[in-house]
Amino acid sequence: MAKEIQPPKAKKIPKELKIHDDVRIDDYFWLNDRKDKEVIKYLKAENSYYDKMTSKQKAFETSLFEEMKARIKEDDESVPYKYNGYWYIVKYETGKDYPIYLRRKETLDNPDELLFDCNKMAEGHSYFKLVGLSVSPDNTMISFGIDLTGRRNYTLQIKSLMTGEVFSDAIKNTTGSATWANDNKTLFYTKKDLKTLRSDKIYKHKLGTSSRKDKAIFHEEDDTFGVAIYKSKSKKYLIIACYSTLTNEYHILNADTPDEEFKVFQERIRGLEYSISHYDNQFYIVTNADDAVNFKLMKTHEATTFIANWQEVLPHREDVLLEDIDIFKDFLVVSERTNGLNLIRIMRWDGKEDYYLPFDNETYTAYTITNVEFDTDILRYGYNSMTTPSSTIDFNMVTKEKIVLKEQEVLGGKFDKNNYESERIWATSVDGTKIPMSMVYRKGIKKDGSNPVLMYAYGSYGHTIDPYFSSIRLSLLDRGFIYAIAHVRGGEYLGRPWYENGKLLQKKNTFTDFIECSKFLIEQKYTSPKHLYALGGSAGGLLIGAVINEAPELYNGVIAAVPFVDVVTTMLDDSIPLTTGEYDEWGNPNDKTYYDYMKSYSPYDNVKHQEYPNILVTTGLHDSQVQYWEPAKWVAKLRDKKTDTNKLLFKTNMKAGHGGASGRFEALKEDAEEYAFLLDLENIYE
Repeated sequence: MAKEIQPPKAKKIPKELKIHDDVRIDDYFWLNDRKDKEVIKYLKAENSYYDKMTSKQKAFETSLFEEMKARIKEDDESVPYKYNGYWYIVKYETGKDYPIYLRRKETLDNPDELLFDCNKMAEGHSYFKLVGLSVSPDNTMISFGIDLTGRRNYTLQIKSLMTGEVFSDAIKNTTGSATWANDNKTLFYTKKDLKTLRSDKIYKHKLGTSSRKDKAIFHEEDDTFGVAIYKSKSKKYLIIACYSTLTNEYHILNADTPDEEFKVFQERIRGLEYSISHYDNQFYIVTNADDAVNFKLMKTHEATTFIANWQEVLPHREDVLLEDIDIFKDFLVVSERTNGLNLIRIMRWDGKEDYYLPFDNETYTAYTITNVEFDTDILRYGYNSMTTPSSTIDFNMVTKEKIVLKEQEVLGGKFDKNNYESERIWATSVDGTKIPMSMVYRKGIKKDGSNPVLMYAYGSYGHTIDPYFSSIRLSLLDRGFIYAIAHVRGGEYLGRPWYENGKLLQKKNTFTDFIECSKFLIEQKYTSPKHLYALGGSAGGLLIGAVINEAPELYNGVIAAVPFVDVVTTMLDDSIPLTTGEYDEWGNPNDKTYYDYMKSYSPYDNVKHQEYPNILVTTGLHDSQVQYWEPAKWVAKLRDKKTDTNKLLFKTNMKAGHGGASGRFEALKEDAEEYAFLLDLENIYE
């Protein structure tokens, strides 16, 4: 008889964690030191176990990867957009993982100017990420940020677009983005605190001087806030943004006078959220002031920016979430959401027209995209649905004519959107709230309980998962899977109250919503517990962890990617990146009320002696958002406590962070591994 493959067993070193007269014993606290050889040894042992347990499906994984890759147009390029006299283009070449950034002067007929070939820049690096491209107003220089670990800690540099020279100054520990003043020689950038990775200081750099002489011109001392700097679309103002979960504050400076002092736009008031856009001599403000829960639009003269001077432009509406605005010379474009659906509203400044773009679907996503030109009648927006690939569209706001500039190509010859169907259905949560789900599947499925269903959700930070198209997902749909997105509370799908009712002391609504959606799919015979699967990542991984503690019997398998599962310990450690800025989302456990509530749902703290479904957990060693040790500890505890013989697989990417592999094809391999895990549980191998 072949010897059964045994999983690694993490040693127990009990550590007592005490607060509020409550003691928690953490047997696996020791795993939180990535420099400890024993920790690395354990992670590698788990990776080895994963490889052995999935060895029989490696060939299938490879074929899935090739299948997914074959749908992607490898020699592809973005729709060009024009900015300050140049057309900018991103392109990919066959067989290459990384983008190439180009521009053409004035017309698209002119030759390419190479900005960056990330394939060459990535040579010799296991991880590579280029971000924050910012061109100087005179078009002669570009700043950029590079991350070589996946920890989202970028080195900022400047390149001459005249000579191709990359200046020797390399500024470490930045966000990667920077903003030019109008003098073409002053550059503002944001640095991160080395320990917590919080963006906390704005620096000013003068070309021709050493970055060692750069001085901080702004320091955000409140550790629950982060900072950023950017320039208004009108190009008149440099703007420092101070942000936390619940509160904003902005500081402005004329971009022509970068050596003067920034002035506060409106000082922070806890709970006051606002964002600003400049047009003519006015600022337009999207804000929740005066209890405008779903936000409203206001304006004020640039010389009198305090809240007492704000005047209403668009009132608050109970049933409409105001998400964003785009400003043009003759038009105001408003992005709204009603009953979960995206709406794009177009209004002339002179009041002569006010209309919405027409959309006629219940599972679509529409959004404005790169609209950097100010004096234009053309609005560029994107559209896709769960059955329709993404399109980039130019819409003439005067003539109302639209041109589809590009529709995502799905290669391989097998895709026909008419073979698929999407729908939106509503489950009822435990408190009577109706919870929407967006679904897609191949036409002809039968509601007999036999369909495999993969159900996905996120449900935190007010981040909405819109129903979107995925060519990768076709590998499941074409094998009989239904794919469902549960729009649970904690996102903003049904407006701002939808978010408010899924955070802090109402966080459990997120989990119960997902469980009730799962039960509804079973009751309606879309699937059964033998064929239901759940997927979530990061805060969505917290959702998966909480759900399988409470209702493991509903699922045959789950995938938790980079999961935030050790909520209490992490939120008590303010040295960990992001912790203090998260208090308004999860609560501050130094307050006993929040501690008790958090502890009652934290996946790691609530692992039980019970049967669990098959589980795949992934993480990245260099993850700065959810530290690798959270899933590592969770897996170790699950191994110790679970009473079943189901699979529990844990894979650590030893060369990446929160977002996984950086190359487009390397990332695809991770998708293939996840799909192979699901298909193996369904005994589908071709």
